[in-house]
Amino acid sequence: MLRFIRLATLLAFVTVTLPALSLGSQPNAQEPYRVVHGWPQLPPSFVLGQVAGVGVDSHGQIFVFHRAENSWATDKSQLISSPTVLCFDGSTGKLQLSWGANRFVAPHGLRVDPHDNVWVTDTALHQVFKFSHTGELLLTLGTERSAGVDATHFNRPTDIAFASDGSIYVSDGYGNSRIAKFSGEGRFLLDWGHKGSGPGEFDTPHSVVVDSHGLVYVADRGNSRIQVFDANGQFLKSWNSDELGRPWSLAMGTDNLLYVVDGGDGRADHPEQGREQVLKLDLTGKILATWSRFGNYDGQIYWGHDIAVGKDGAVFVGDVSHGMRVQKFIRSHGRD
Repeated sequence: MLRFIRLATLLAFVTVTLPALSLGSQPNAQEPYRVVHGWPQLPPSFVLGQVAGVGVDSHGQIFVFHRAENSWATDKSQLISSPTVLCFDGSTGKLQLSWGANRFVAPHGLRVDPHDNVWVTDTALHQVFKFSHTGELLLTLGTERSAGVDATHFNRPTDIAFASDGSIYVSDGYGNSRIAKFSGEGRFLLDWGHKGSGPGEFDTPHSVVVDSHGLVYVADRGNSRIQVFDANGQFLKSWNSDELGRPWSLAMGTDNLLYVVDGGDGRADHPEQGREQVLKLDLTGKILATWSRFGNYDGQIYWGHDIAVGKDGAVFVGDVSHGMRVQKFIRSHGRD
């Protein structure tokens, strides 16, 4: 069962977040995507923590990885006692199940693989985990609370991606600035990249996805670009522009288009100066659509941290700062 946030914590959260509600202006009704108001439907008195990860399974259910009470804790070394993985019905937004209590310290990335297994990263534990749909632990990569840069260690890993041959890519992330590749069974295969700004180098590889041809796309957040590699880590091309902004997260749609959330790295003193938008690109890097902006109104983003796309084309974005929410966007015209 869900554990609800205590009233004192809830009041402290409301006190902190309410001033942000006046930021920005109302969303533009002419944007190509519109937000679905009232999605998701949270239980009474339940408050989401920082939403770090979002994923969609083959049935259109939405998995959310949030930091619960550790969002506000000063000591973030302790296990989170509340369920950190929540599953919502993609259409209605109703909560279907929850799990992950007393297991994670610093939730980060979440992906759902083609078999509906749920993979997550924890930047404090320095590990990657594979779970069944209902939360049974199936595989662990990395050594608990031990940072390193080899076949059995990560340093604050950020995200996971899956290739059609079953191999796994991990963006390893805040500490190592590399991509590590594993077999589907978890056997280390190879890695590439280190700290830097040249081709094939990274400054916080924050997200990774693979297309239908096996090409690997990396959100090189600190360098404000997306880099593209072959399956062996050979650098192919790089995209960066003012319009692209600073990519935080990537998702590959069933339409073979790349969806990007530009978290903007909103400045601590003036976070409203972050771009905070969602983009849709083809695989040549051409931007096909953009929508949203910085703010806390419905349809706006406050440090968009992760993005996922359903088979029906719906786009889900999780906020990791004051927003502390997940939002659903659908096309403004035509089919959802």
